[in-house]
Amino acid sequence: MRDFNKWLSTMRDSINSYDYYVDFPKVFANVDKISVELNILNSLIGKEDIEERFRQLADKYPEIIKCIPILLAVRANEIYAQDDDGAFNYNFKKPNYTLAQYIIFMKKTGLFDLISHHIINNLVDYVTGVETGLDSNGRKNRGGHQMEDLVLRFIKKTGSEWYKEMYLSDVEKKWNVDLSAISAQGTSEKRWDYVVKTPTNIFLIETNFYTSGGSKLNEVARSYKMIAEEAQNIPNVQFVWLTDGKKGWVSARRNLEETFNVLPTLYNITDMENEALDKLFKE
Repeated sequence: MRDFNKWLSTMRDSINSYDYYVDFPKVFANVDKISVELNILNSLIGKEDIEERFRQLADKYPEIIKCIPILLAVRANEIYAQDDDGAFNYNFKKPNYTLAQYIIFMKKTGLFDLISHHIINNLVDYVTGVETGLDSNGRKNRGGHQMEDLVLRFIKKTGSEWYKEMYLSDVEKKWNVDLSAISAQGTSEKRWDYVVKTPTNIFLIETNFYTSGGSKLNEVARSYKMIAEEAQNIPNVQFVWLTDGKKGWVSARRNLEETFNVLPTLYNITDMENEALDKLFKE
């Protein structure tokens, strides 16, 4: 019989991979798209008469306008700004004001000071830094996929037939199985992270990894406990929950333990490393 406390102690604090922190290929690709325009703007660095020089550049190379938002660490094509002189919603993809108004924007946002006072030496390097900073906001999305990707590698190693993000109704249709006990008699539609089909069983799989606690973990544990109990009444169907994240689950251990006690197919990463899925799919 498995011991919950020992099992919990084998959980990981993190599963961050090397490419979790910054997606540099994406950063470089974004900079490359506007590198020509940025190099044109580089001619303004250190110039005292920057307003007139910017006017001349924009007249000759109007495409430089599209680079302005990223200089303020903004990805959008539109930027709203207001002061005592009025409210303006600047469009940088399809300019909707006179060039004079965009010059006012550059002046009031401090971009002219940034460029003319030699605070930076190269706008390509500057934007690379900006893009790197903005990309760090994508860590949450990358983190959400890390556990799914990790689980998929273990599933593939078993050589089993697998499907990703499969809806409950699609499972019913594909294998002519009744999952109404799980779907509240067909009133709710559940999407499984993975579904594995073996000659004798259908495995409905959910995956997650938590780096911090909160009420959501308790809700998830209670929800999956209910699914585990409902699935017990469906022949040749098993619910599998693959989860980890010691920092999260230690704070929600009570609800997790309740699910652990009724769901023998609740596994963590250590279990998968010890070939739990291989053994399960061969039963």
